[in-house]
Amino acid sequence: MDGPVSEVVGTSIKLYALMTPPAVLSAFISATKEYDRKQKIAVACKTSTAIFIIGVVLYLFGSNLFELFGFTLDAFRIGSGVLLLLTAVALMNDDGSTVHDKHEGDISVVPLAIPLGMGPASIGAVMVMGASAADFRGMLVGVLSLLLAAGGMFLLLCLSDGVARVLHRTGIAVLSKLTGLLLAAIAAQVVFTGVSGFLK
Repeated sequence: MDGPVSEVVGTSIKLYALMTPPAVLSAFISATKEYDRKQKIAVACKTSTAIFIIGVVLYLFGSNLFELFGFTLDAFRIGSGVLLLLTAVALMNDDGSTVHDKHEGDISVVPLAIPLGMGPASIGAVMVMGASAADFRGMLVGVLSLLLAAGGMFLLLCLSDGVARVLHRTGIAVLSKLTGLLLAAIAAQVVFTGVSGFLK
C-alpha cells in the first residue's frame, strides 16, 4: 500500500497548493471578523465541502468538456498552466496588505470556494488530472486526494484565529510567496507536458 498511499499524499499536497490556502485564509479572516467560533466553523465546513464537491465533479466529468468543445488535453494543459502561472505571480506580488471586502450573507461558496479555493487555475489542473486518469484506481486516487486537500483547507480555516495571531500580516504574505513558488513550478511542469504532447 506504500505506492497508492504515497501517491494520494503527494497528489493531495499538490491539490492543496493549487487551492491557494493563503488567499482563502486571508479572505476568511477578513470576512469573519464579526463571527463567533461556531459561525466560523460552520463557514469553514461549508467552504471545504463546496471545494470538494466542485473538485470531484470536475475531476470525474471534466473530460466530457474536451469532447464538447473539441479541444485536446494538451491544449488544455497549456492553457491551465498559463492561468496557474498567473496565479503564482499574483501570490508572489501579495505583500499582505490586500484588504478583502466584507461580503453580506453566505460567503462559504462565493468567494471562498469560488473563485479563491477553486479558481480558474485549480479548476483547469483538476480537469487535466481527471482526464489523465487511466483507470478506476487513478480516479480513486484523485477523489481521495481531493478529500484530503479539502480536509486540510477545513483544518486551516478552523485554526484561522491562531494562525492570524502567530503569522500576522507579514507571515501570511511570506506564506503566499512560498505557495506562489510552488505553483510556478507546477505550472511549468504542466505547460512542459502539454508542449511535449504537441511536439510528438
